Amino acid sequence: MANAAGPGNGECARLWLPAPRHNLAAMTPDIAQIDYHAAQALLEWQMELGADEAIGEVPVNRYEVAVQAPKPAPAMQAPVVEDTVDPVAVAKEAAAGATGLETLATIQAGYDHCELKKGARNFVFADGNPQARVLILGEAPGRDEDIEGRPFVGRAGQLLDRMFAAIGLSRTAHHPEEALYITNVMPWRPPQNRDPEPAEIAMMLPFVKRHVEFVNPDVIVLMGNTSCFAALGRKGILRLRGTWAEAFGKPAMPMTHPAYLLRNTAAKREAWADLLEIKAKLENPR
Repeated sequence: MANAAGPGNGECARLWLPAPRHNLAAMTPDIAQIDYHAAQALLEWQMELGADEAIGEVPVNRYEVAVQAPKPAPAMQAPVVEDTVDPVAVAKEAAAGATGLETLATIQAGYDHCELKKGARNFVFADGNPQARVLILGEAPGRDEDIEGRPFVGRAGQLLDRMFAAIGLSRTAHHPEEALYITNVMPWRPPQNRDPEPAEIAMMLPFVKRHVEFVNPDVIVLMGNTSCFAALGRKGILRLRGTWAEAFGKPAMPMTHPAYLLRNTAAKREAWADLLEIKAKLENPR
């Protein structure tokens, strides 16, 4: 006889026989309300019952699910290699194509590898008489020159005019013996009037050389450090001034820039000595 206090045969069977398949989601209590060990025991129990994947409340017919073909891998593209351009080589080739001052100005104005061009108002090429015996090579346009499009038109330019007028030379003179021709190493104004960088000077040097060839002066005046660096490869205008050198195959006299003389009036005495040297050279080229 069965023990009245113990479970019956049906109850014993329910303890070890697999339970009939029902909706496990409905049978599963809220995980948040039980502890970790109870949740682990519940998971193991579900796995023993044959639950091997998570399912939703709505059954999914796998035969109706569209099979998506795998996307083809993107085609391998060869890396794009940009052509490296040597701006100095471009400048040399461009300057060599000039046939005169007019075409040189057009070619140089169209040169696009110098960043200074983007920030300047005007292209500053030259002023004065291209038949002059004296060529003044300045540094770069300042604010006034950038606005007007001519070199040496500000306070420094006005002082320059007075200085050379003292030895009988002028940018407005028609006769070559009395005339001046003025240009700069850089035709575009640097930001805040900073000194041109060596790379910028190197780009413009082929144009400067071609410029000197077309003018063919008897004497070149190198006004300031940038001009000396471009023409002589050296700086230190206070050491270089007053001593004749050779630039572009011509006699060259380094001089302190008129802007320096405006700040240091005592240096005008030395500048006057340099002007007398230039006058003597023109009178006796030897």
